Amino acid sequence: MLGDYRITGRRTADIAASVEAGVASGALAPGSLLPPMRELAGHLGVNPNTVAAAYRTLRERGVIETDGRRGSRVRARPSSTPRDALRMAVPAGVRDIAQGNPDVALLPALDGALAAAARRYAQSPTLYGEDPVAPDLASLARGGFDADGVAPGPVAVTSGALDGMERVLVAHLRPGDAVAVEDPGWGGVLDLVPALGLRVLPVAVDEDGPRTDAVARALAAGARALVVTSRAQNPTGAAVSAERVGELRALLADHRQVLVIEDDHGHGIVDLPLHSLGGVTGHWALIRSTAKAYGPDLRLAVLTGDAVTLDRVRGRQRLGPGWVSRLLQYAVVDLWTSGAVDPVAVARSYAERRDGLVEALRERGVRAYGRSGLNVWVPVADETVVVARLLAAGWAVSAGAIFRVEAGPGVRLTVSQLTVEEVPALADAVAAAVRSGVAGVRYD
Repeated sequence: MLGDYRITGRRTADIAASVEAGVASGALAPGSLLPPMRELAGHLGVNPNTVAAAYRTLRERGVIETDGRRGSRVRARPSSTPRDALRMAVPAGVRDIAQGNPDVALLPALDGALAAAARRYAQSPTLYGEDPVAPDLASLARGGFDADGVAPGPVAVTSGALDGMERVLVAHLRPGDAVAVEDPGWGGVLDLVPALGLRVLPVAVDEDGPRTDAVARALAAGARALVVTSRAQNPTGAAVSAERVGELRALLADHRQVLVIEDDHGHGIVDLPLHSLGGVTGHWALIRSTAKAYGPDLRLAVLTGDAVTLDRVRGRQRLGPGWVSRLLQYAVVDLWTSGAVDPVAVARSYAERRDGLVEALRERGVRAYGRSGLNVWVPVADETVVVARLLAAGWAVSAGAIFRVEAGPGVRLTVSQLTVEEVPALADAVAAAVRSGVAGVRYD
């Protein structure tokens, strides 16, 4: 079962460390099946509960995954090897459209906002025991949620979207629980879920968001939570439509025990309206990050949700970092109230490049997807071949393996680094790389 590798130890920590050492050294390859707990306990001469505790520790660390009677295996990609680590180096002279970063030219300067935050802090320094959320930030965030029709709820602040998702998932789920996740979808979520000891149930998406039939199958398979990207889905550019959200709300109305998490990281960079699922189930959260509109280094996200979820998130946060720096919160307040970013102009700029590329590819017989946000998704027959051909043509793109579980192969093109004038040349290169064989391939 494990070849020549022998798991050792008599204590929980030692057994877990032995497995981790095997994974780190490569002696336990991804997918390796671990011995049944009772069998290993007999071999080591320990109580089966000791082995069970070691396996639980390994699941929580993202080293192994357990699938009922099929047993426990080393994860295909342990949490110590995130998907971003699989990105290739971009040679000099090659145009890099593989990164999912926003256009720096569309980001506001932060010196004014940070200076305003410092002046405010000087007048009233933040001390222990104060509310973790600055009142004016909470008011502005809640006003934005209300304007977009998001269900009522309190507000919390976390260090970015992924931090918020982790805190919400941990607030309700336990290792072994299943989470329905978009496929293809954001690699951060695809790594986070198993790293928490949770199981990924992939959900197919189309241009209108998670497909209702796919969500229904995930719920029937026991999904305890559903993660949905509201707009600017990474990597496909999908945006949840009014019709789709109606279908999903009707479906989830019969599954009120399911936790729903919505990621609205596209707030401030898209011109499509938000259609929220919030409030249809007993526990839910909607998270808005400032990264895409104001810069990835501004590590802040606001979230709202039901009172129980937000209370658990804020309570656990108090036992860790305590709060997100009021300096960052004050800076966001200044950015939101000063008009430093024109969201309409930003959305128009991204849309011009994205829509132009999608249309140019279609004119060349290549099916492409990109309804909103920074990215265009192109289904292909062979990712490796297409990525290599484009690299030879002077373009670096992301292989779809970073973003998918069961979905068909594809490549992601990030438009934020493009100029409108470059679109025809890129479309020509992509069309030549895929040789028009992608026209009948779909990502769903």
